[in-house]
Amino acid sequence: MLGDPSYQTSDSPQCTLLAIFSSLLNSNSILPVSQATFSHSLNIYFYKLLSLLHFHQRVPRTGWVYRNVERPESVSDHMYRMAVMALVTKDKHLNKDRCVRLALVHDMAECIVGDIAPADNIPKEEKHRREEEAMKQLTQLLPEDLRKELYELWEEYETQSSAEAKFVKQLDQCEMILQASEYEDLENRPGRLQDFYDSTAGKFSHPEIVQLVSELEAERNANIAAAPREPSS
Repeated sequence: MLGDPSYQTSDSPQCTLLAIFSSLLNSNSILPVSQATFSHSLNIYFYKLLSLLHFHQRVPRTGWVYRNVERPESVSDHMYRMAVMALVTKDKHLNKDRCVRLALVHDMAECIVGDIAPADNIPKEEKHRREEEAMKQLTQLLPEDLRKELYELWEEYETQSSAEAKFVKQLDQCEMILQASEYEDLENRPGRLQDFYDSTAGKFSHPEIVQLVSELEAERNANIAAAPREPSS
């Protein structure tokens, strides 16, 4: 069942929120909104959806939690910056509006299932199943046309079935290493989060992102080279 804490490992940072998600989803009946009743029930259903989406602001990005980053970014922080990155692309071959929408929807399910990280050792297929079920629950709170739009955006990103989805996937990874570099700067510990960089090796192909990553890595490498060496034991 969605919201069951067994969805996460016992020490996962999302566990304490999942029971709240479950109570919101299970309060009263959550049924698809028909056109006949939509005008009457819109406020109730929309409020429930917003209440669930609010938890994006409270769900920390798990990778940072596991690396003991102080006050790590939330899922909401991550998606917002991705949306801005999509908004300022100069690539005329991409549908910019669709890129922004994909960025805002791609992690929407995490307000229910949490941010499942590779370190959680949950198989990719199981992660997809949980997120798919969560998206179906969330979109049931919307009228049919919006339900279809949001679910199809999420599915497009998951299947990487468009140029826009592929671009946004690269933004996802680029934003992650940008954030890693910023945490290293804040902690004054250059190079501490190298594993996040290593996980993206060879995954960038879009010219804008390749250039941004190249500049980011050059600045980071300079910081690492200038950092005082720790004395050997």
